[in-house]
Amino acid sequence: IPFGIKMCAPVLLKFGSEEQKARFLPRMQSNEDWWCQGYSEPGSGSDLASLQMKAEDKGDHFLCNGSKIWTTLAQYADWIFCLVRTSSEGKRQEGISFLLIDMKTPGITVDPIQTVDLPVAGAQEINQVFFDDVKVPKENLIGEVNKGWTYAKFLLSHERSGIAGVASSKRSIEKLKTIARTEFSNGVSLWDDADFRSNISDISIQLTALEYTELRTLASESAGKGPGPESSLLKVRGTEIGQRIDELVVEATGYYSM
Repeated sequence: IPFGIKMCAPVLLKFGSEEQKARFLPRMQSNEDWWCQGYSEPGSGSDLASLQMKAEDKGDHFLCNGSKIWTTLAQYADWIFCLVRTSSEGKRQEGISFLLIDMKTPGITVDPIQTVDLPVAGAQEINQVFFDDVKVPKENLIGEVNKGWTYAKFLLSHERSGIAGVASSKRSIEKLKTIARTEFSNGVSLWDDADFRSNISDISIQLTALEYTELRTLASESAGKGPGPESSLLKVRGTEIGQRIDELVVEATGYYSM
């Protein structure tokens, strides 16, 4: 499922109008429309509330100016959902709205970002998207004006509940065990080295704990309670565990890891 659809669909289901659901959800489900995400901006990544892309109220439409960055697969997307600034008064979080924007609208430019891993990955993935006097119909506003921060927090909590990477880390640990059984140090396999095997056991236990935390989060969602603060923990611990596994693989393969 395209990343943008996974992110936008829960917001539409929770906060979209019946007309918006009927218009967008079937085409998401059939993959007729691909979506990308318009959150981060240059200088407004982790501090998302500092975003500056403006959406001025022009009566029957918003006029959007600004840019979004790190936009995954924007070059293929039919639509983008964006957090935009509709007010500069009061707290920064209170002046943000949530818009759905057709990528074919005049004034939108997609510039590719070439990353250092491109020769290995074989595909360009991320982009910067520029908006120059882009007209967005009022019916493409999700929920209420200046309430976009609430919708964004809801979206991110669902995103993080599936971002722990438990399955991929399990596969990586199995790969690490295979390497440990076939790599030798001073005539002894790494698997028979008590210290190295202890490291594998430790990271396996941490991964099991993370999996149980993820299962508790999913159980909460299944019960209709929605993900709690533990969904943010999943992202942090999932990344730390993934990094630790990679460190052990590098240690096990020595100069071959280069």
